[in-house]
Amino acid sequence: MIKTFIDKLLGKSSRGRKSKFGKREALGVDIHGINPALVDERALNVVRTLKQAGFEAYIVGGAVRDLLVGLRPKDFDVATNATPEEVKGLFRRAFIIGRRFRIVHVVYGRGRENDVIEVSTFRAYMDNAAAEQVAGNEKTSKSELAGMKHAVDSTGRVLRDNVWGPQEEDAVRRDFTINAMYYDPETQIVVDYHKGFQDVQKRTLRMIGDAATRYREDPVRIIRAVRFAAKLSPLGFELEPKTGKPLVASLALLADVPQSRLFDEMLKLLQTGHALATIAQLNKLGLARGIYPLLDVVVERADTPFVQAALRDTDRRVGEGKPVAPSFLLACVLWADVRDGWAQRTARREHPFPALQNAIDEVFDARIGDVSGRGKLAADMREIWMMQPRFDKRVGSTPYSMVEQPRFRAGFDFMRLRAEVNEIDLVLADWWQEFSMADDATREDLIYQVKQEQLKASRTTRVHRLPPVSSVLNPAAPAPTPASAAPAAEFDAPEGMADAGTDAPKKRRRRRRKPTGEGAAGDAGGAPAADAE
Repeated sequence: MIKTFIDKLLGKSSRGRKSKFGKREALGVDIHGINPALVDERALNVVRTLKQAGFEAYIVGGAVRDLLVGLRPKDFDVATNATPEEVKGLFRRAFIIGRRFRIVHVVYGRGRENDVIEVSTFRAYMDNAAAEQVAGNEKTSKSELAGMKHAVDSTGRVLRDNVWGPQEEDAVRRDFTINAMYYDPETQIVVDYHKGFQDVQKRTLRMIGDAATRYREDPVRIIRAVRFAAKLSPLGFELEPKTGKPLVASLALLADVPQSRLFDEMLKLLQTGHALATIAQLNKLGLARGIYPLLDVVVERADTPFVQAALRDTDRRVGEGKPVAPSFLLACVLWADVRDGWAQRTARREHPFPALQNAIDEVFDARIGDVSGRGKLAADMREIWMMQPRFDKRVGSTPYSMVEQPRFRAGFDFMRLRAEVNEIDLVLADWWQEFSMADDATREDLIYQVKQEQLKASRTTRVHRLPPVSSVLNPAAPAPTPASAAPAAEFDAPEGMADAGTDAPKKRRRRRRKPTGEGAAGDAGGAPAADAE
């Protein structure tokens, strides 16, 4: 205001001065070239419903960015001037979530097949100097934050941001220019305030405003910068120098972010289909350590064959549209700790299964902590690990009970990765793959083959363990049959044994064997066959 007054006295015009809200540009389809067929029908329905109720509504954020580069967005967000309560009132299944940043989830579908369209209200531009100040941070000041709409902590981090405003003020509150564009799928107009479209064309990741200040407002933007750089690097995007330079210096700000939020952000880095590219970006930007302890372990072990195979497999599954579970990837990352702890305990003559359980408990205490709540994540990881020694048992009822377990596929995929890096025999993985997909008769044959192989191996072991003295002294002499030898039907005679001497060995009475079908049914324990997941 004072500067404006001085400019008037000096006769200076303020028209050319750049506004902090940017300049509104409306880009038609002839300029941006977005293919409307890539827009999700449910997102289009949300926009139409809001506009028919008299509100403004646009697809916003990463979805617009992806549409501009010809990608089909996986998630669609909508921005509107309707308040969360007004949005909720327009949809049958809509839920207001969040305290720091109140938004609405509009839900389509049921169960695991549901899709969520996230709807946010335009935020007003707020000067942090004018915001309500809170001592401590979000973890220590929940009572003080009750009822506040705009609050910051002592470091300038925004703790509450629920003041509504016009679109141009909402745009300046967003992080990267390429994420601050608004697309109306009905008129096919893209609204741009901060030259985000030009940055898309130049393949530049640029923070709106001063980067260091924006990282202080929300330190999680550090992680988002890494994620966007990793995701868009195959398309040639790079961080603008002014955006990338403050990252390392701002790293300490993450210490005040709740561990649960950091854990969620870590999973986004690793499970959005760009895990290997993320590791490369973390190393390139000097952020290999310091974001989150468990992420430090991932980066440290990313070059080991097993973890690298797990990261590659995760990227492949996401690219194919298949689901991924954090428990599987984390089980792969921490398997070296479990395996080594297990080996140390068995070397001290502990029973194998209790030794494995104790090794797992130690890894949870050292690596996972309380973030997972020792809930489903920990239970799934434990089950994957506990399955591994059971894969060695391929006779009796064990194979049938294994394929019936809900987590069999995860345990099998884990074992398959171990085989791919030569930690175990690939034959074992192939056997379980065939068994899981086979019918009852084929399963019985597979189990019978394993029994025969084990029987043959035991014969060979016994023959070599107790060689006759005469054969050692005179290899040409026939080997006498010891009184304690197994029945002839259970041994395979060595090649050339019949021609080794002039006297034929005495015939021994053969033990009657049960029919093959009856024996196989008994070994199976009557367990029903189960289809693989």
